[in-house]
Amino acid sequence: MATSYDLLIKQRSVIEFLGDEGCSAANIHARMKTVHGEMCISDCAVRKWVRIFKGEDPRETILRDRNPSGRPLAASVTAHREKVDCMIRANRRVKQKEIANAVGSSKE
Repeated sequence: MATSYDLLIKQRSVIEFLGDEGCSAANIHARMKTVHGEMCISDCAVRKWVRIFKGEDPRETILRDRNPSGRPLAASVTAHREKVDCMIRANRRVKQKEIANAVGSSKE
């Protein structure tokens, strides 16, 4: 079963394809509404994506959303995992703050 995010990606692809064929934003939305019904994105969103795909919008043309900027919430470094495992095995009552200080990350 497709998620709503997968459906959004598919709809953006359809908008790009039909826009390249020369269909108007209103026509694209009407065609998508007959296929997707209530799950169809709004007319305003269709118009926005048509502008983006035509290059009339200064943003980069992308189908998927960008990853959020900033530091990731989870550390995925293998060395950190091994160090944390060793600390926990040595002392099962080790505090989260102590682990964070040892590996140099926040306690969140």
